[in-house]
Order: sequence, then C-alpha cells, then structure tokens
Amino acid sequence: MNWRLIKDKLIQRSFGVLLAISLIVIVVILVGLGFKSLPLLRAESLGTILTESVWSPLNGSFGFLPFIMGTIWVTFISLIIAAPLCILASVYLVEYASEALRRMVLPLVNMLAAIPPVLYGVWGVLFVVPFLSDYIAPIVGAQTTGYTVFAGGIVLAVMIFPIMVSIMVEVLQTIPYELKAASLSLGATKWETIVKVILVKAKPGLIAAVVLGISRAFGETIAVLMVCGNIPQIPKSFFDAGYPLPALIANNFGEMMSIPLYDSALMFAALLLFVLIFGFNLISRLILNRLEGKS
Repeated sequence: MNWRLIKDKLIQRSFGVLLAISLIVIVVILVGLGFKSLPLLRAESLGTILTESVWSPLNGSFGFLPFIMGTIWVTFISLIIAAPLCILASVYLVEYASEALRRMVLPLVNMLAAIPPVLYGVWGVLFVVPFLSDYIAPIVGAQTTGYTVFAGGIVLAVMIFPIMVSIMVEVLQTIPYELKAASLSLGATKWETIVKVILVKAKPGLIAAVVLGISRAFGETIAVLMVCGNIPQIPKSFFDAGYPLPALIANNFGEMMSIPLYDSALMFAALLLFVLIFGFNLISRLILNRLEGKS
C-alpha cells in the first residue's frame, strides 16, 4: 500500500517537473533572444525599429515595419480564405456527408498535413503565381509578377486547411444530438439548426481551431519565402510583394556575421515573431474564456 502511494507521488512530481521544464524552455528562449537583441536595442530605440520602413543593413538602417506588415498581410489573407472554407467543409462532413464519405475524406485531409512545406512552395511557384499574374491580376487591372502576399496567403490557407478541418469536425461531432433534435422538432430547417444552434454552440471550439491554424501560419517559412517576392516594402494591396518575418530570418541568417548589428537584428526579428505569436494566442485565449463563460 505504501509503495503504491510512493509511486503515485513520484508520478505526480515527475509530471510537475516536466511541466516546469516546458515553461523554463519557453523562458530561456525568450531571455536568449532578448539578450541577443540588446546590441540593436542599444543602438536604436524600440519605437524607431518598429515604425521605420527602411531596411538597409549596410547603412545601419533596420526598420522592421515592412516585415511586420508582410507577416500580417499574409496571415490575414490566409485566414479570410481558409476560415470560411474550413467551417463549410466541416459542417458538410458532419451534418450532410454519409459515414462512408466521411471516413474516406477525413484521412485524405489529414494526409495534407504530412506534405512537406517545400512542396507547397513548389506548387505555389508553378501554379498559384502564374495564375495570379496571368488571370486574376488582369481582371482587376493590376500589374504583377505573381510573387505577392496574395500568393503567400493562398499557399498558407491550403497548408492550414487540414489542421483546422480536423479540429472543427471533432468540435461539431461533440454537439449533443438532443440539441439538434429539439431545434428540428420546433419546426426549424436543417440549415437554420446549423446556423442558429450548432455553430453558436460550437463557436469557442471553432475559434480555437482558427487560432491554431493562424499560429502555424505566423511561423511558416519555406513555402512563404518561395512565393511572396521577398521585397522589404509595406504591401498596399493583395498584388504587392511582401517579406514576412520568418522569410527574413531564413533568407539572411547565413550572412549575418559580416555586417555590424545584423546578427542582433535577426535575433530581434525572431523575438518579434515570438512576441507576436504569444500575444495573439494570449488574446485569443482571453476571448475564448469569455465566450465559454457566456455559453
């Protein structure tokens, strides 16, 4: 009996240690990036770094605004493409599709998550970029090579589609059948039941799925690097080239030792990306808590 209690205590403390290690790793990453960013922060003020739009390391100019805006543009475009499609696809699979179709489609969707990002990037270069430059841009009267934040958003939307659909399907499957039956018995149509009952009840879970998808989109590197154009400018439309933060880090890490403050600037870029993702997840968590409290 005593041995069982001792083993229980050991397991409990082991889990506590593992949790502490996970938190310590996050803190160590944050402190390490902050320490490496100090030379740049000593040379220029934080406000200047974040609001300056000129990126010229050879001249000592390290303006991060184009990279911040490039990251936001690509992530926003991927969100407005992926979120509605994922919600509609999930509703169809749960509420309309037959069991046989659902069992066939869901594994195929999950397989998309296993495709290496570089293959999505190649698909973007070979198909998305020419499609935008040859067909979509002329319709709106834009001149572009196709290497734009729009191309990056489309590629990212396809990349985050599997994880969002998988989570949304699981969320919708947890809605009690009695809730649906009560709505239908009161005379509501199936679509009215979906919109006014199922989606309302599933809202916190659906938002959580979107948050997870966006968190992945924030940090995606290779695929975005291949299709965004990588020009340090602030995008003013969907058909402008952009330069997200992950692409900046991946593109320039090899040459950072030859220019003063370059290594510190890239470490600051990594720190900025970390803070953006952490802040976004924190705000999303607060919103989810409020929604769950109301439901």
